[in-house]
Amino acid sequence: MSLKLYRHVDSLPPAERGRSVTIGAFDGLHLGHRVILDRLMQDARAAGRPALVCSFEPTPGEVLSPHDPPPRLTCFRERFELLDAAGIDEFFCPSFRKLRRLTPQEFVERLLVERLDARHVVVGHDFRFGYGRGGTLDDLRRAGERHGFDVTVVEPVMLDGERVSSTAIRAALAAGDLEKAKSMLGRDYSMSGRVIRGLGLGKRLGFPTANIGLKRRRAPVDGIFAVRVGGLGPKLLDGVASIGTRPTVGGGPTLLEVLIFDFDREVYGEHITVHFVKRLREERHFDGLEALKAQIAVDVGEARAALRRAAPAA
Repeated sequence: MSLKLYRHVDSLPPAERGRSVTIGAFDGLHLGHRVILDRLMQDARAAGRPALVCSFEPTPGEVLSPHDPPPRLTCFRERFELLDAAGIDEFFCPSFRKLRRLTPQEFVERLLVERLDARHVVVGHDFRFGYGRGGTLDDLRRAGERHGFDVTVVEPVMLDGERVSSTAIRAALAAGDLEKAKSMLGRDYSMSGRVIRGLGLGKRLGFPTANIGLKRRRAPVDGIFAVRVGGLGPKLLDGVASIGTRPTVGGGPTLLEVLIFDFDREVYGEHITVHFVKRLREERHFDGLEALKAQIAVDVGEARAALRRAAPAA
């Protein structure tokens, strides 16, 4: 990985020619975000300066609505890896709590100018900044004229008459419309994490699963899915996954459980990525483990069939 990560304002080194900067949540790194990043990279390369993405962890939504935050499309690591793959040079990701009370003027002067040394700022059409989202695009343009940085506003990307956005993708995922989410993301929706030890129930039922703890406040999907799994070899592996609270065995925190087909290897501690291909059904409570076992067998057959019909794995 070549992407440099900075989590604190004081850790940012000076940039000889300043920086090309964009700011936003960038949850999901969808097609609209890609256009912003492409414009940022073009300017940075032409001017010979680093391209920096400024985002926040935890996200603004998680800070402002702690009891009902929007579901995360990408955890921190996933966002970092997507930015790295896009060729971004620097990722500045401070805590939103530490910067949320900056006025629009302070946001410009103390962050953009003094710390980031922004020479060109690329933002989306709905960008607002500063405390209470009080700063507008016109405010940003006027600040650029005063402080010597250019501003580029990127128009939204439209798909089938709808604006591509993280909100639209969350709605598609909640409805089980993985194809719509894929079209807006430009890739299958996926979740990644490290395999942890579970209760061993799947193994006792004859369907051993890889269990992944989710490092996000809320997941954007739930139910049973046909999936492909990366991170365990050169090819994606077919499987079926459940994401939910496991009501048949008493419930608990949301967990991602993956049964990889024709696979027999210990993978505890491995970091894997689960690509969601088709939603098969909702999570349900079953009257006993035998009923659950019978349904898992049905799910396996339906997932195999769905994956045969789907586009080949990359």
